[in-house]
Order: sequence, then structure tokens, then C-alpha cells
Amino acid sequence: MNSGRLTILAVDDEQTQLEDLARLLRGFPSVEDVECADGGQDALVKASGQRFDAIFLDVRMPDLDGLKLARVLKRFSNPPQLVFVSAYDTAAVDAFELRAVDYLRKPVSRRRVEESLERVAAAREQGPGGNREVGGGARGASEEEMVAALNSRYGSIRLVSRSEIFYAQAHGDFVRIVTGEGRYLLRATLAEIEQRWAPFGFVRVHRGFVANLKQAVELRPLLGGTAELVLPGEQTVPVARRHVAALRERLGV
Repeated sequence: MNSGRLTILAVDDEQTQLEDLARLLRGFPSVEDVECADGGQDALVKASGQRFDAIFLDVRMPDLDGLKLARVLKRFSNPPQLVFVSAYDTAAVDAFELRAVDYLRKPVSRRRVEESLERVAAAREQGPGGNREVGGGARGASEEEMVAALNSRYGSIRLVSRSEIFYAQAHGDFVRIVTGEGRYLLRATLAEIEQRWAPFGFVRVHRGFVANLKQAVELRPLLGGTAELVLPGEQTVPVARRHVAALRERLGV
């Protein structure tokens, strides 16, 4: 078997959805083999007898649900990467605490499955224990922590690497985060983001903006003593006058 390709276990108690997911996974050249399990107990037996690079598992299953199964799998000496597949967002936080590499909403699209497979492959390259942390807590937080955000356009949950975020912006009851790939929403306040992400290079530059200085390209002075911070793709955020001096010092300009 080609070690450069992925072996996957697909788990769902609904046969039609299981077959559809397996068929979709088998269509990718990065996938070597896909096994199927029709429930949590069946999945546990198969995962105990064979090494899988990743398990794509449903959350709501009658015998052993996806979260309970994941907690057992995490105790394996060399656990597989986890990708949750669900029609609901209710288990997203639990999934992220289990360090899942992705959380897909049913019906899943080919594009999102492809992204999940890329994350599985990247995590495998990092070796045992190398999958990036997900979740919002301070414990174990890292530069590559994954942030669970809402893609309002598709109504799905998206995992975004914090290091890839350009800036966060106050947006009503939410915080909008902006990356090179798109815009997503977090249910948080800008003050919370400022405090939690400060150790990773994020600073308040304006009443409504927290910027990732590690993504900064240029600081442009403007009339009246204000400035704007230039980020990749010529995106800019305003810098309030009272933040300009401190920002210059941090950026060494």
C-alpha cells in the first residue's frame, strides 16, 4: 500500500449517507482506501484492528455516538485524525476540544472534503501528537491553534488557523475575522479576542479592530496623526492616533 496516500474509516449509522461519503472520499487521488462502519461499535472494532490515518464520523449515532467514540480513539497510542460530519452544529465545541482537524456540515461538499483531507495529510506529516490544537481555551493554546468560526454565507462551521487571521473586527454581537480565504464570525467580544490572542501578536489598533502584527506588511501614516496598517492582499485596517506611536515601536519603524 502506498504510504503517501490516506487510509480512512467512514462512520455513519445511515447507510445511504455512509455510502455517499465513502464514494466521495474514494474519488480523491490522495485516498488509498476507505473502509465503512455502520455505527460507533462497528467503528471501534475496525479501528482497533487496523490503523487509519483519519476517521470521518457522524456525531449522532444510537449505539455509540461520535463524541464518545472519539474520546475512546484519543486514548490509542497512535490515534487517527478526526473529522466530524454532522447535520448540526451543536457538537462543534466538543469536537474542537477533542482536537478534530475539521467539522463538516451535512450535506458535505466535495470542496470541504478536499480541505479536510489536506488537513489530515498535514497533521500526519507533523507526526504523532502533531495535529494542531483547536478550541478557544487558554490551556495548551499555541500559535497554530484552530479557531471555530461561522461561515455565514454557507451556514457552516469553519476551522481557521489563528496564525492565518489578518485582523478581527467588532461586528454587532459577533467578531468578524478576516483571512486570505474569506471572512468568518466568532461569538465573542473584541475585548476577549484582544486578551486571549495578545501572546500571539494580536494588538488593538483601533476601537473596532485587533490586528495580527505578524501578518503586517506596512504602516502608512495618514493626515491628522492617524495611520493604516496594510495586510496581505492590500487589505487595510485603521490605526487610531493614540495607538500609532506604540505600534511604530513594536514594528520597529
